[in-house]
Amino acid sequence: MAAPNLFGVEIPFVSHLGLELVLMEGGASELRYLPKPEHMNSFMVTHGGAVMTMLDVTLATAARSIDLEIGVVTIEMKTSFMRPCVGQLVSRGRLLHRTRSMAFTEGTIYDAQGNACAHATGTFKYVKRQPTGPQSAISTD
Repeated sequence: MAAPNLFGVEIPFVSHLGLELVLMEGGASELRYLPKPEHMNSFMVTHGGAVMTMLDVTLATAARSIDLEIGVVTIEMKTSFMRPCVGQLVSRGRLLHRTRSMAFTEGTIYDAQGNACAHATGTFKYVKRQPTGPQSAISTD
């Protein structure tokens, strides 16, 4: 039997990367991630795409943490890379402001020594969840 999905929804790419949800409540989120060799770039540090994915999920999770019944879609995200992301990573996100339809968030990834490696701000739109299955399609209306 599979472990329950703590994100509240199945996110295949997140499962593929191995992102682990630690906290998702009250406008805050925390994730852990131990990058695998195939997640490295040519400098043998975590690929920027994996770093941005971790930040995107961290921010989205913070946005959703106040209402697990609703989904979010990323509208925009700005990422700053401050140092190579190496080894076990922890990200922390927070919901800065929410309107009825939008969430404004920020989050930071830290390495095992507690050094900030990357930081992002993001805007998300709250959306109703669509039925899942082969006949369903995501609507952005």
